[in-house]
Amino acid sequence: MKLLLFYADKFVCTPTMKTLDSFPETGESISVNNAVLAFIHVEPKDLEDKNKTVTRIIKNLKWMMNKLKTNTVVMHSFAHLASEKADPETAFEIFVNAKERLENSGYETVITPYGYFHDLNMNLPGNPMTRIFKEF
Repeated sequence: MKLLLFYADKFVCTPTMKTLDSFPETGESISVNNAVLAFIHVEPKDLEDKNKTVTRIIKNLKWMMNKLKTNTVVMHSFAHLASEKADPETAFEIFVNAKERLENSGYETVITPYGYFHDLNMNLPGNPMTRIFKEF
C-alpha cells in the first residue's frame, strides 16, 4: 500500500471520465475545506489481510488529522503510485470499510467518485506537515 497524504485548505474534485463500468454513474463534484487528502494505492498484497490494511489506513489518517487539527478526510483512489494494483472492486471495499470505521469514530469522511478520472483543484499550504508519503 502507498499513501500520499496532503492537507488541503480547499479541495474540489469533479469526475470527468468514467474508466470502470462496474461503478455507478455520477457527475457530482465534491468540495471540502480544511481536510486531509489521502491518495491511496491498494496493491494485491494488501488484500491478504484486508482488516490489517484498513487499520493501517485509519491509523495514518487519524494521526495526520489530529496533528493538523481537522476532522475531515477525503479518500481518493490513486492507482499511479506503484506498478501492481489490487482489483478495483476489492480496493473499493477497503475504502468503504475505512470510511465506515472513521465515521463511527466521529470523523467526516468522503470517498471521491470511484472508477473515474477527475479534475482536481487543490489549495495546499506550504508546510512540511502537509505532505506525507507512507509505504507498507
